[in-house]
Amino acid sequence: MALDFLILYEHIVRELDCDALLMAELRRRGYSVELFQLMDRKKLKYFFWKKPKVIVTSAMYDNETLNSFVYNNVGKLDKVVNLHWEEVLSREQEESNFYNLNENAAKCTHICWGNAARDRIVRNGVPQKNAVVTGAIHLDFFLPQFDRLFRTRDELAGQFGLNSDKKWFCYISSFSCAQMDDKEIEELNAMTDLDFTGFKAVGNRSMRVTLEWFDRLLDEHPEIELIYRPHPSEWDSPPLEAMRKKHPSFHVITDYTVKQWVRVCDLIGTWMSTSIAEIYYAGKSCVVIRPEPLYDDYDPVIYEGVDAADSYEKLNAYLSHPGNSFPIDVERLKQHYDVVEGYPSYRRICDLLEEVYRDPPRDHPFSEGYRPHFNLIKFIALWIFSVMRFLHIDPHWFDFLGKKLTDTVERMINYNKKARVSPEELEQLIASMSSCLNDGSSPHD
Repeated sequence: MALDFLILYEHIVRELDCDALLMAELRRRGYSVELFQLMDRKKLKYFFWKKPKVIVTSAMYDNETLNSFVYNNVGKLDKVVNLHWEEVLSREQEESNFYNLNENAAKCTHICWGNAARDRIVRNGVPQKNAVVTGAIHLDFFLPQFDRLFRTRDELAGQFGLNSDKKWFCYISSFSCAQMDDKEIEELNAMTDLDFTGFKAVGNRSMRVTLEWFDRLLDEHPEIELIYRPHPSEWDSPPLEAMRKKHPSFHVITDYTVKQWVRVCDLIGTWMSTSIAEIYYAGKSCVVIRPEPLYDDYDPVIYEGVDAADSYEKLNAYLSHPGNSFPIDVERLKQHYDVVEGYPSYRRICDLLEEVYRDPPRDHPFSEGYRPHFNLIKFIALWIFSVMRFLHIDPHWFDFLGKKLTDTVERMINYNKKARVSPEELEQLIASMSSCLNDGSSPHD
């Protein structure tokens, strides 16, 4: 029996809750829907007897993305909807072809959180009919109807050894390139046609000074628990481990979403994270910590004119008196996040998905301009990684084949472990989402 919708995801903390909410709503409307992790082994059922009517992807940039996300997972399919998780960009990214959805990827249907993203991709060649403003689904979780999904402060204190009587300061890290080696930066440059070398350099310097400030802060403020929320790319960071060993009140926590920590923390800081939108719609204040300025080319456009803490003294002043002012222009923020009173984004997105499912294709991604090619090497490699993970085989048993190769295999297996969710966990999460769907309210505006 054919599947109605297949949703692809990349990062658990960024996407899983939102995908589970969409699944709950689609099931409530009577559709069949499944979830698939991009680096999981390919499944033949999605090519044949369970081929989806609509595939919902986490991103869609160019012909290579179309090939990797669609053709290599389900074969040819014209009904492709892009959840478009990376759409609040830097000025440099906004001017690049890669982030403006070019080639046959432009013929898919692209979800836009606000008018700013829609206008930009249409201006750069995406047909108007293929760019649809739905609002940002992750902001829906600040509706009162979803309160029951989140852990309380006391529950988190017990789980992570936090003192609930202290002030909790959550730092949301954006140092995405900090742990990348030169080869990974070169690959990123080649993929995006941008230069991330300078971004890595300023990020490393900013991370080093920020941690120096945190070191001093924890010495001077015993009343603070500092929760460092690493970027998914910050794996096995020696500087973070050193801070954790030195300060019992410094906690590196990857569990749960940014939304969870925004809800329970007293103080919030970041460098350049787009989760600043979640902070605003949660009705919280925050501090943007910038030991040195960011070039406009690197800075998300919503940060233009930011009032940043560029010294330890300014950071210390925020911690003592958070205040009510917001560090970025709220009107500019709202151009990027469309919020409709009484009409949550998850319903708007599911309305669009129903329309794509029901109606003839809006466009034809698998038409002239793109030639599909099946990546047999990746297909085999993902099966091998899956078997090695299941049998707990250490990749370094095969160091005789080359340490660089086994290091890469180990990294891919570890990524797959972090990104996996069991069917039982997923069903439990969907059930939790379903319990919230009968209530209705609107977020702070």
